[in-house]
Amino acid sequence: MKLIVGLGNPGKKYEGTKHNVGFEVIDKAADKYNISVTKVKHKGLIGDGNISGEKVLLLKPQTYMNLSGESVKEVMTFYKIDAKDVIVIYDDTSLPVGATRIREKGSAGGHNGIKNIIAHLGTDSFPRIKVGIGEKPNGWDLADYVLSKFSKDDEPLIESGKDRALTALEIMLKDGIAKAMNQTNSMPKA
Repeated sequence: MKLIVGLGNPGKKYEGTKHNVGFEVIDKAADKYNISVTKVKHKGLIGDGNISGEKVLLLKPQTYMNLSGESVKEVMTFYKIDAKDVIVIYDDTSLPVGATRIREKGSAGGHNGIKNIIAHLGTDSFPRIKVGIGEKPNGWDLADYVLSKFSKDDEPLIESGKDRALTALEIMLKDGIAKAMNQTNSMPKA
């Protein structure tokens, strides 16, 4: 079984913000594979089903971004899931809007949700799918930027990025991370 975690912040106030891209990819997967992500357990919304022939748990932590590791760790402990079987999907300011990047492991790169997951898991060795939200403009506070919505011009780019992230997830589950990297690590077409 794989645990697929989408990072974001709960509540209407944060819907559609850059920091909620992970939640939105989970929603796309849930819709496509008819998985209900509505059970409130382990400090998150959770649902189980199958994607690409693999049994999965979809998780949207409800702890707010900076405490995401609490929910992830509880689910891993309860279901006895190894870190290598966790895939985290989240926003990345170092990638252009809509670009996707898969990594097998690595640092938090300044992302507080990932930092908290690494702290709770005691390892940075878990696969992740990053979706680019673009670099924060000069003069902006990072928190204000990640909690802002996408511009009309960026909406098609981020939609294609979320679709590519779901494709990456499907390939990772079916054929492994190397094939997913080769096929989906990409920059968006302008």
